[in-house]
Amino acid sequence: MNLTGVVEGILFVVGDEGITLSDLSETLGVDVNQTKAILKELQSEYEKDSRGIRISFLGDAFKLTTKKEHKEYYEKLVDQGELTPLSQASLETLAIIAYNQPITRAQVDEMRGVSSQHIIRRLVARNLVKASGKSELPGRPNLYATTSDFLDYFGLSTINDLPKLDDNDEVTGEETELFTSIYKEDVEK
Repeated sequence: MNLTGVVEGILFVVGDEGITLSDLSETLGVDVNQTKAILKELQSEYEKDSRGIRISFLGDAFKLTTKKEHKEYYEKLVDQGELTPLSQASLETLAIIAYNQPITRAQVDEMRGVSSQHIIRRLVARNLVKASGKSELPGRPNLYATTSDFLDYFGLSTINDLPKLDDNDEVTGEETELFTSIYKEDVEK
């Protein structure tokens, strides 16, 4: 098995959290020096002009990041993203964060039943959600909360203006409609 491909996959899976050298070495079942050699090989592959990502060492963890020299294109994408409507998955994720903030990505994933990593990233880029601190859970994951732009986007004065949910109700399609009707009004403007 090609461990370079395995490392690439692991870096993709861990996302923004990244992975420490010792954890990566343990996961691969090889010594730290062999893990460093694999990372160097992968890093040199990513440094080619034909690649859009690189491996960065930030904090104490290795993670995949975009290349700074492509920044203008990423900014265009984010600017265009502000004009595109929010998907049903984004609205669902926003509702979960809004009603349960502060909340970790893993807790959002558990409630949704699927990974929310990319959706949360997009919501952060649109400034509807922000990292509001660190959890006391192992690994100290980010806690996410809504922003003042979230309130503006949905025409709310405070988070307390969100529609009230009955704790006894089962999760139904009605909850996904909480933001949809308000959002549709916003699109028509």
